[in-house]
Amino acid sequence: MARRFRGESEQTVDSKGRVSVPALFRRVIEACDPEWTEGLRPELVIVYGSEKRNHLECYTIEAIEEIDRRIDRMKKGSIERRMLERLYHGHSMPAQIVEDGRIVLPQKLRKKLDLEDKAFFIASGDHFQIWKPSTYEETEMAKVDAWLDAQDEDFDPSSLLPDLPAE
Repeated sequence: MARRFRGESEQTVDSKGRVSVPALFRRVIEACDPEWTEGLRPELVIVYGSEKRNHLECYTIEAIEEIDRRIDRMKKGSIERRMLERLYHGHSMPAQIVEDGRIVLPQKLRKKLDLEDKAFFIASGDHFQIWKPSTYEETEMAKVDAWLDAQDEDFDPSSLLPDLPAE
């Protein structure tokens, strides 16, 4: 993967479901779409998952192709492979970023998240997530805060990172 997503942003959703993708996110999507060149619409894949999932996951073409390759390596017919195919292939949709930097979130996805006028974008490495802002604050930020509160006062989160293999 050429690049990773970084940052967060709250964006306006219009009545037709159009929402601006943060500029830094668009650059990553462009860089990770092997078919994209200036003048074309960069593509991504939106994974909406099961009804239990309260956010959308948006993958670059390179990132979703890596997931596809990993699924392809799983045993055909296994329950694990079937479930991952369902989640990443069946419960997903292709999307394009149009000229003005926006994507269209269909009514089905807006209803799933209860999105009205705002959407919250948060980077997650090789993909980014889209949340209803209040849902993100109430669930995810509460988890982060509780986890940090449970740590020692001088806790350094980078201490959890594994060492890199010697080159």
